[in-house]
Amino acid sequence: MPEQKKILVILKGCVRNDRGSQKALYTLLADYAMSICFRYSANHQEAEEMMNESFVKLFKSIHKFESNRYTDTLTSLKGWFKRIIINTCIDQFRKNKHNAMTHTLPEEYDVPSENQATAIDQISYKEIIDSISQLSPAYRNVFNLFVIDGYSHEDIAEQLGISVGTSKSNLSKAREKMKKLILKLTRYKAYA
Repeated sequence: MPEQKKILVILKGCVRNDRGSQKALYTLLADYAMSICFRYSANHQEAEEMMNESFVKLFKSIHKFESNRYTDTLTSLKGWFKRIIINTCIDQFRKNKHNAMTHTLPEEYDVPSENQATAIDQISYKEIIDSISQLSPAYRNVFNLFVIDGYSHEDIAEQLGISVGTSKSNLSKAREKMKKLILKLTRYKAYA
């Protein structure tokens, strides 16, 4: 069966709450969802919880997705699901907001800034994601929403319940911490 028809059959089954179809959709989208959740979480367990919660929301609202409207249903579904995942991650942040606003990185991550023109070339995608996960939740969420997901500071402020100035400040601080973390990684690799 061609890919497009297979996706449409799976989606129709999910609308009927067919467990086999839900499992097939979960299998199809789990890696994609987890990669987004990892950007917003501090650890694997938290990312997995956010991913599973995102799937619950997806299955509850799958009837709203207009699958016949798109020529590439899978790509459109991923875009639609990405919004659900990001909103789930933001909801998780709001639940834990009192902890997130006071969390700071340990001093061991404060490394003086030096020449890092080729730093990004020396580290892998996983190392970048691991570095993002070391940011405090407040910094991590603003960094992800602005840098990776393309939200404006106004949208971030509204989503997270913070001021635009706080969003800008958190992004600036997150970028500084990321520079230090990446620099530390590249220094380690240079001596390894």
